Amino acid sequence: MPDAERVQQANWNTPQRDDWLVHLSKAIDGSKEDVILVAHSLGCALTAWWVALEMPGVSDKSKVKAAFLVAPPDVNRVDFPAPSFAPMPEIAFPFPCKVIASEDDVWCDLQTADKWSEKWHAEFHHIGAKGHINGDSGLDAWEQGQYWLADLLSKVKNS
Repeated sequence: MPDAERVQQANWNTPQRDDWLVHLSKAIDGSKEDVILVAHSLGCALTAWWVALEMPGVSDKSKVKAAFLVAPPDVNRVDFPAPSFAPMPEIAFPFPCKVIASEDDVWCDLQTADKWSEKWHAEFHHIGAKGHINGDSGLDAWEQGQYWLADLLSKVKNS
């Protein structure tokens, strides 16, 4: 996506929630355009925390129009490698959201992802057995994911 911007985090090996929140907020606040958050794995938990903490560090909170969350991890597991992201916030998002999960994700069972999507007031999509929905999932350009994202964007644009 030519108009996408990746939020660069300072530490990918030992992520700290508060540090990641600062980087996310700076990226959103620095955007001159409306923002659609597209997150994978720990980025989903980051998004939930950012919402739960009332979008800290962003002067115009209305510029975030939606979130597309792929493969949220179960940060509540005792063996989760980024404990500062626990517990997972269970708060309604103030904008449209879609959650996409796999039935055999090693980082989160399908029922947990579905429960969070309900708490977040998100539309839930189950894609079958695709692991952690990453490069190893064999999805290539992931046409279904592109369709779901385009659907979310059209709903935002038409609202």
